[in-house]
Amino acid sequence: MLSKFNELSESMRDDVIAFTQKLIQTPSISGEEETLAKLTVEKMKELDYDEVFIDDIGNVVGIIKGDGSGPSVMYNSHMDHVDPGDLSNWKYDPYGGEIVDGYVHGRAASDVKSGMAAQIYAGALLKKAGVQLKGDFIYTGVVQEEPAEMYGMAYLCNNTFKERDITFDAMISSEATSMNLYLGHRGRIEMEVTTKGRTSHGSAPWRGVNAVYKMMPVIEEVQKLYENLPEDKFLGQASLALTIIDCKPGFLSIIPDVCTVALDRRLIRGETKEDAIGQIQEILDRLAAADPDFKAEVNVRTVRETSYKGISADCEKYMNPWAIEEDDAMVVKCVEALNAIGQKPGFGKWDFGTDASHITGVMGIPSIGYSPMEEEYAHTPYDCCKVDNIVKAVAGNAAIAIKIAG
Repeated sequence: MLSKFNELSESMRDDVIAFTQKLIQTPSISGEEETLAKLTVEKMKELDYDEVFIDDIGNVVGIIKGDGSGPSVMYNSHMDHVDPGDLSNWKYDPYGGEIVDGYVHGRAASDVKSGMAAQIYAGALLKKAGVQLKGDFIYTGVVQEEPAEMYGMAYLCNNTFKERDITFDAMISSEATSMNLYLGHRGRIEMEVTTKGRTSHGSAPWRGVNAVYKMMPVIEEVQKLYENLPEDKFLGQASLALTIIDCKPGFLSIIPDVCTVALDRRLIRGETKEDAIGQIQEILDRLAAADPDFKAEVNVRTVRETSYKGISADCEKYMNPWAIEEDDAMVVKCVEALNAIGQKPGFGKWDFGTDASHITGVMGIPSIGYSPMEEEYAHTPYDCCKVDNIVKAVAGNAAIAIKIAG
């Protein structure tokens, strides 16, 4: 049966590429995914999915029912994308979905609308082939992945799926993998360090305590810490970067009494949120012991997210590191499935973070990345995806579903 999948996916070429173009032509910046959500719902109904709905927060779910005797697999994409930025940097209209030299161009072509189309049409291929899976084929499109708090994914799993008694045994992420299988990525924690001083007139700085100057030794110690962070044999080097610096009141002729820096800490396996915070707190304690005027604190950054449906939550900027091994049973099945249709995937990892941090890092369910998109184009004005790979990924996703879900 799998031998026919390439032929079937090729027969769907025009439809899946036209759908990819339509997805790119539909703006869906984080928090503004409603139009895209409705578009994907309409498409899955057209493709004869057994159940399609939008949940309370705005996530999209489409299910092709199995007979209930085997494991279920969830295919996942996020519906939001980052802002196109300065339009003068784009050779092609970011919302044009133009096809040039074998590539479809535009914002989110590589993150993740080409992969989204390939996943949705994989379900259609199974229907067209007359396949009856043992478990369910579940497609999910979640809101607000780009802000990196896993807001949409966490709501999907912790609320929607629990309320509807939906379960799954593996997740296939559409995040960019260049047709390979990706098996993990580092975790992430955003911390804010604040030093506090005392204002005075800028003409008499000796009467105050400059919070920016109090931050300077913190920055020096942070750089030293970065140079000595551990390394993971698969995930790579743990890292620490200062990304934002700000002070208040922030006016001329007044010494600032508050200085805040944002730290982007990437975690490897074995490192926890508490470890990362503890390392910074140790620096602050050491500096406070040497300077009676030094006052500082470190906190995990928290932001308020509101979905297009108006549901809000305070979200902590923290993601778990995760990885699964090449000999994991789900990975082996994916390799077998892709080999059966002539694809020879390699293995890799993402540099950036994904919602798989919640699925594997929190819930312990194996996640595997498989996608036609290339990571190097994500978030750039060169955003694009190879058309042939989208078609191949339709067949690949369908083959994986048969291997995992029976």
